Amino acid sequence: MGCLMNILWLLLGGIFTAIEYLIASLMMMLTIIGIPFGIQTLKLAGLALWPFGKEVRSGARSGGCLYILMNILWIFLGGIWICLSHLVFGAILCITIIGIPFGLQHFKLAALALTPFGKDIVAS
Repeated sequence: MGCLMNILWLLLGGIFTAIEYLIASLMMMLTIIGIPFGIQTLKLAGLALWPFGKEVRSGARSGGCLYILMNILWIFLGGIWICLSHLVFGAILCITIIGIPFGLQHFKLAALALTPFGKDIVAS
């Protein structure tokens, strides 16, 4: 069932989200300072490509000072806008019964888009 949902996700706009994350990641990696942010955007791209069957968990290192500082910088540099866009798409999709699973995936992406540092993506 997860494979079918992932294919539907790709056909209904997931591929565009993943491509946007990939382009943003490559642009961030042009500078040395942007490399950690680019790596986190690659994490978002991977989850945006195949979101069904994956979970986002806080790692043991998520409470470290560096990860907290990087998450705060991320929020101010664009993470809030990515999170808000996923929340809007998730709310729109949850209006219909068919769109609820896709809306829930947008909510999962919104949580990761807000604070991606220190999070791990694992298969569920």
